Amino acid sequence: MSQEIVLVTGACGEIGQALVQALGEQGKYRILTLDLAPLPAELTPFVEEHIQGDLLLRVKQLYERTFDSIFHLAAFLSSKAERMPEEAHRINVDGTFELLLLAARKSEQRGRAIRFFFPSSIAVYGLPDRRTKEQAGAVREEEWTTPHTLYGCHKLSGERLGHYFSHYYGQKHLDPQPPAMVDFRALRFPGLISAFTVPSGGTSDYGPEMLHAAAQGKPYACFVDAETRLPFMAMPDAVRAICQLMEAPAERLSRRSYNVGSFSLSAQDFHDWAGRAFPGASITYAPNPYRQGIVDSWPAAVDDSAARRDWGWEPVYDVERFFEEYLLPNLRERYGLSSVAQV
Repeated sequence: MSQEIVLVTGACGEIGQALVQALGEQGKYRILTLDLAPLPAELTPFVEEHIQGDLLLRVKQLYERTFDSIFHLAAFLSSKAERMPEEAHRINVDGTFELLLLAARKSEQRGRAIRFFFPSSIAVYGLPDRRTKEQAGAVREEEWTTPHTLYGCHKLSGERLGHYFSHYYGQKHLDPQPPAMVDFRALRFPGLISAFTVPSGGTSDYGPEMLHAAAQGKPYACFVDAETRLPFMAMPDAVRAICQLMEAPAERLSRRSYNVGSFSLSAQDFHDWAGRAFPGASITYAPNPYRQGIVDSWPAAVDDSAARRDWGWEPVYDVERFFEEYLLPNLRERYGLSSVAQV
């Protein structure tokens, strides 16, 4: 059986590296990657070809390639998007549109839909204040989609474009046999935490930043208050969810964009785990009003019942397993700490 050819954009990012490794270890894919950065050495055994450069400048090269699926992970994240709105729009919106158009053209050529994965985010939600957030509980996909950030607007735009290319692209044609359309699939991720990469200052990174600082014996001033609560997920579960959704039969899917959840934690919860795991951790709170407002607009939990019903989503890591089996052991190893101090 021939191997499936996949394209992964943003392959050098946090999700990208974990996904490329997971796909590569399965041994059934030929992987083409694209990123501004050079491919990390540890990923080269899994990748047939790496294209380095700007997404929009390189997209024309991709028309010469053949592939069965696209994993479009390249993006400007929330904080950076607010600082560089024009460039963020170029990559997050224009880049997504160009890749969807590419997928549509390839689908037409091949006479069948190319699968297209898009990582969305809880940033698509926009609750007006913390009181509403507390009353809302677990938010469903169709609720509160009024984002407060440019990144959230871009992610919602990407979802809408994916829906268009999946359902309406080609409606200009008068041919009674419409062209094959894109098989677009998206996941609205909560805050993702990897044990193997250093947090990069994202709006939901206060929790892992706190743990990394504590493991190194450094003081940490948290930029949100102790009661702030968000949904989170371990990176291995995020990669599992991507693979599981992309492998699900199309007829089982009731929607194009799905919530996925795992567990919810407050900043104080992270503080407590840091204190138990790394005695003497110095953690204070210095809420930034701007960042606090963004986090307060995101739900404290998401309703992922559609994903559980349609394609059997269920996370492996609950809170206990996440800390005790995944995050803390790897932080201790990373910073050369004894495993004597147990939670």
